[in-house]
Amino acid sequence: MQLSPVIHVSHLQKRFGKFQALHDVSFDVQPGEVFGFIGPNGAGKSTTIRTLLGLLRATGGTATIFGKDVFRDAVSIHKNIAYVPGDVYLWPNLTGGEIIDLFLRLSRQQHSKRTDELIKAFGLDIGKKARTYSKGNRQKVALIAALSQRADLYIFDEPTSGLDPLNEQVSQDEVKALKAAGKAILLSSHILSEVEQMCDRIGIIREGQIIETGTLTEMQHLTRTQISVTTKTPLTDLSNQPGVHQLKQTNPTTAIFAADSDAMTAITQYLADHQILTLRSTPPTLEDLFLRYYGRENERPVNSTTGDGPDA
Repeated sequence: MQLSPVIHVSHLQKRFGKFQALHDVSFDVQPGEVFGFIGPNGAGKSTTIRTLLGLLRATGGTATIFGKDVFRDAVSIHKNIAYVPGDVYLWPNLTGGEIIDLFLRLSRQQHSKRTDELIKAFGLDIGKKARTYSKGNRQKVALIAALSQRADLYIFDEPTSGLDPLNEQVSQDEVKALKAAGKAILLSSHILSEVEQMCDRIGIIREGQIIETGTLTEMQHLTRTQISVTTKTPLTDLSNQPGVHQLKQTNPTTAIFAADSDAMTAITQYLADHQILTLRSTPPTLEDLFLRYYGRENERPVNSTTGDGPDA
């Protein structure tokens, strides 16, 4: 039996005065699914999330969580969601432990054994006051509070921003555990390797519109595999082969090029006919897919680690 989506967004629009922030945003998030929501700064990710949280009223379209209207029923919806913002601001004179407990009380939940396990896993010194915390430690406070909660939907907006690699892995492991427990997760991230590793499906937003949605496997037909090859006989007509792009040859028997996925069988046969000595292929990644949409010639590409790039 098909389960109802936890999040259902249909043709969502949001206008700020004359500026149209969201033109047409549609996607679903199912129970037990991690949905990756990617796009550069200014693409509309945060506006979409704020609308889902009931902080903004949509100009057009519909958005529901648990079948309820996200704006009209925000109070009842919030009883069963946990949220981690990308920029965490804390009360400077409270300790990390006091803030975690306050967040839990605001969610009508309590400090538990689970909370203590998360504090240990993230290595947070909860006795220090928030004003002494780095960005990474502020992020840990929000993550620990959210992951301690019993909820059916978790919304993470750049959850690992400021974390070191060890704590990034802790966060990713916790998200995978939530998925295994049947929870729905909306994950917005600039760290494309993080999205690629954790997400079941991906939605790419550009200039306020969802331009592609699907699994990474489904999207890989839009990208090209990088091939590096050395053969025994010269590759004199490799450039004429269908599906071969960006060809670079240092000598007649050595080539580096990009190959269309649907042409790989024919290209591999062509290379085999020239007696392959060495062959290395790099499969397409989510970053390739991302840069396909945002790597314009007149713009600086988005950095997959920092998220720095052109405003959309």
